[in-house]
Amino acid sequence: MLRNREVQILLVLLLSITAIGFIVAALFISMPAAVLVLTVSIGLIGSSLIFTKWRYREIQKLSVYLKQISSGDFHLDVRDNSEGELSLLKSDIFKVTRMLSEQGALLHEDKAKLTNAISDISHQLKTPLTSMIVMADLLRDKGLEDGKRAEFTRNLQVQLERMEWLVSSLLKLSKIDAGTVFFKKERVLVAPLIQAAVDPLLIPMDIKMQYIKINGDEQVSFIGDFHWTAEALINLIKNSVEHTSEGGEISIHFSENALFTEITITDNGKGIAKEDLPYIFRRFYKGKNAGDDSVGIGLAMAYSIITSQHGDIEVNSQPGVGTRFQIKFYKQVI
Repeated sequence: MLRNREVQILLVLLLSITAIGFIVAALFISMPAAVLVLTVSIGLIGSSLIFTKWRYREIQKLSVYLKQISSGDFHLDVRDNSEGELSLLKSDIFKVTRMLSEQGALLHEDKAKLTNAISDISHQLKTPLTSMIVMADLLRDKGLEDGKRAEFTRNLQVQLERMEWLVSSLLKLSKIDAGTVFFKKERVLVAPLIQAAVDPLLIPMDIKMQYIKINGDEQVSFIGDFHWTAEALINLIKNSVEHTSEGGEISIHFSENALFTEITITDNGKGIAKEDLPYIFRRFYKGKNAGDDSVGIGLAMAYSIITSQHGDIEVNSQPGVGTRFQIKFYKQVI
């Protein structure tokens, strides 16, 4: 402590004041008064040094505490619930420690999610890649029949399109998760939005001879992003198309009230098993009625897009009867 330059300066200053006070008291008052001044001054200097030493000891404890934090130990509590500058400093350090602990936990959770996502992506890409490698080897055979060559080429094209869709969807999901997607906040008319979502699916619906019914007021609208919301609806309607048999019906109804704008997509397809309902919006989850080509990412993307715009989506389904997706975009977030 005494090697500290600030303490040395303070000590010299106090001793100088003591010496001056002793001399003045001895010359102008009396020797007993001078002795009293000297005694009191020495007591004050000693008290100051004791207090300074105590503060040094407390600061040293804080230094040890910070070293433990830097080594990853966030469980110590340095607070003493007292008044004073050191107590306030201890309290602030504890708050920062808790914040670092929470951020560390979030980073660890994000790391685990990233690891799982990479594992899931690898698993999803492995099957089409293996199939493509096999078909590429078969196509090298010069004696392969033209019909088989055309079939393998067609299958190869299908697998490539599937991989392109998967990678594109994962990139979109990653952007949403990272918060780098800027969702526009503009008035979106629901009627043109539904039409934009249905158009890309008209051919698959025509092949399966499915009937689609759209019902709603032309003026119904909400505040959101047209293109991203259309992306979400495409995935929801696509799910209905895939799980509805030939000649089935898909119904889309939209309405608006003082609280929210609602879009309902209903089909009379296979339905979703009761035990699958809590998990269908989970990434890469495949229910019992999922097809072999299902990846389990379309509904997860739709959920992320809608909830990122302060919307809400619910699903009700009964096996053998059909499924209903109910989307709500609220007028004001409370």
